[in-house]
Amino acid sequence: MGGAPANFAYCSHLLGARAVIASRIGRDELGQEIRRRLLRQGMSDEFLETDSTYPTGTVSVEVDEEGRPNFEIHYPAAWDFLEWNEGWRTLAQSADAVAFGSLAQRSDVARATIHNFLDQTRPEALRIFDVNFRQSSYSRAIVTDSIRRAKIVKLNHEELPRMAELLTIPETDDRRFASVLMQRFGLNLVCITRGAQGSLLASSTHFDEHPGFRVEVKDTVGSGDAFTAGLVHEYLRAASLARMNNTANQMGAWVASCSGAMPLPPEAGLRKTLEQFGIA
Repeated sequence: MGGAPANFAYCSHLLGARAVIASRIGRDELGQEIRRRLLRQGMSDEFLETDSTYPTGTVSVEVDEEGRPNFEIHYPAAWDFLEWNEGWRTLAQSADAVAFGSLAQRSDVARATIHNFLDQTRPEALRIFDVNFRQSSYSRAIVTDSIRRAKIVKLNHEELPRMAELLTIPETDDRRFASVLMQRFGLNLVCITRGAQGSLLASSTHFDEHPGFRVEVKDTVGSGDAFTAGLVHEYLRAASLARMNNTANQMGAWVASCSGAMPLPPEAGLRKTLEQFGIA
């Protein structure tokens, strides 16, 4: 089980949040397995729609010798047909934070529903746009509309040149790019992850760079989503940039040290496990 929003919600749940997944699954065995997995992990399946026509979404992932994944995202899938409903309206209006990406907006139907959801959130809610440049599932319009609805934008160092090209930002240096992006769109925070080299956080007044943590990598699938969960966890608690960056890198390193995007909760507890890695 995976997908960036689901990975984010799962890791946020492990950090103690009431985290839910708003998505759509097929009326098939994979869809039923998703419901069983969520309930077994103590999460709600209340906001999962069921589609009678299209199957539960699947992705083929190949991991190279360094643990880096390549994705083949199959189309069409149930989540391409997200339907706006009153339950989702209530959820949007109660949310403290909403994470969304560009991949789920590859269909007009899902994009309109996601925009409705974001537009129904409270003004003070934190909206996090996590860029997903997968296959041909993005465009300048999708990226621009998403940033305008966001308060935080997160991307990785490999996505930065493409993002700069789409938005006609001449700067590709991390810091200068982040500053231009923030000023152009009035963002609160820009985050650029750098794989094993850590990450950069940029606010309107400060930068913070983290070198990352050294762990034995099993695979990196979902590590960026775990990073986002750690970042949001601290942001909602008004933490400093340095603390946000540290917790985010802790979470990303832990998931990278495990197989799969949703590792089972450590028996010793998440915080203690991070300490044993020499991360905390």
